Amino acid sequence: MMADARQAAEGVARASYGRLVALLSARTRDIAAAEDALAEAFRAALETWSVRGVPERPEAWLLIAARRAFGHTLRHRAVRDAAAATLSLLEAETHGEASPVFPDERLKLLFVCAHPAIDGAARTPLMLQTVLGLDAGRIAAAFVTAPATMAQRLVRAKAKIRDAGIRFEEPDADALPARLASVLSAIYAAYGTGWDEGLGTGLTGEAIFLGRLLVALQPDAPEARGLLALMLHCEARAQARRGPDGAYVRLAEQDTRLWSPELIAEAEGHLIVAARRATFGRFQTEAAIQSVHAQRAVTGTTDLRALCTLYDLLAEHAPTIGVLVSRAAIHGEASGPEIGLALLDALDSDRVASYQSFWAVRAHLLRAAGRRAEAAPALDRAIGLSDDPAVRAYLARQR
Repeated sequence: MMADARQAAEGVARASYGRLVALLSARTRDIAAAEDALAEAFRAALETWSVRGVPERPEAWLLIAARRAFGHTLRHRAVRDAAAATLSLLEAETHGEASPVFPDERLKLLFVCAHPAIDGAARTPLMLQTVLGLDAGRIAAAFVTAPATMAQRLVRAKAKIRDAGIRFEEPDADALPARLASVLSAIYAAYGTGWDEGLGTGLTGEAIFLGRLLVALQPDAPEARGLLALMLHCEARAQARRGPDGAYVRLAEQDTRLWSPELIAEAEGHLIVAARRATFGRFQTEAAIQSVHAQRAVTGTTDLRALCTLYDLLAEHAPTIGVLVSRAAIHGEASGPEIGLALLDALDSDRVASYQSFWAVRAHLLRAAGRRAEAAPALDRAIGLSDDPAVRAYLARQR
């Protein structure tokens, strides 16, 4: 029965973690204490459910257990009253009327966590941890930041929420546009984390689901459609990323017959609608880059010049380290490896020191330039920084 208990607990954590934390901290706004109480409830659930079986309403069981632990910690609320209030809220959410604005509880919580009083640098990480259940290490990887630094950022953000008495209330429709950028970043980071971790994590599917809901909620927001188009284009190639033996396959070497024409068509439709607004957007531009790659399934070639133009535009408006490294790679392919290497050399050495893609691209361009003696240590660095065994094996074969 332990396997059933673990499966049930993982299911609740995946589907309802953010909602449980929000309900626990609704009155006190102490997210850290709510998370601690929920962790204790999950521990108790594994012990109890493996003996007595999984309850009919595991989410409600966890809420009662977490409220009990929360009450012991906070000491200023009766456990029974708190549990009863929580169950009433849960009953209303499960069987009562839906939110007048939001079609999904997690999407609502993402907008709640995008409160303007919360530090902008902490909003997206807070959403990833509180609503989507990612730990500090996985969030840090998404932001190319040390895990300890990200953990401190999250602790400070939660402390400010508690000390400033920021109220976690559902925003009305007029407040959504100002919070949209942070929500888009969180969904994109969740998708990227799932993509990096490989097939079967569930995060990519969850991110796409939230992206579709967001487009339904904000149909006139071009960046919402741009993000959905970007994720769909990437997801269309999911089955081609690995060979029959599980080996990593580069985008340029993928069998386009394995790409999903349905997802590509859906992505193109959203990108066309977004483009009608004629306004620049980071996610629209990234989706356009993926659209250029998708054309290889029709033409058999990749328009490198179009990619260079799009990456130059993206680097001007959204110069993230990932964008700058990808821009160098494309210019190296289009104009020669030395051009790409010059762009890599112009980057801040501290920002790229532990960024795996930088070293992989550098090794590739050095080899293309015939500078194999210099390529070897860069390739070794890329191998050492790779978390994906298939990518490590691919790079090791090159080495």
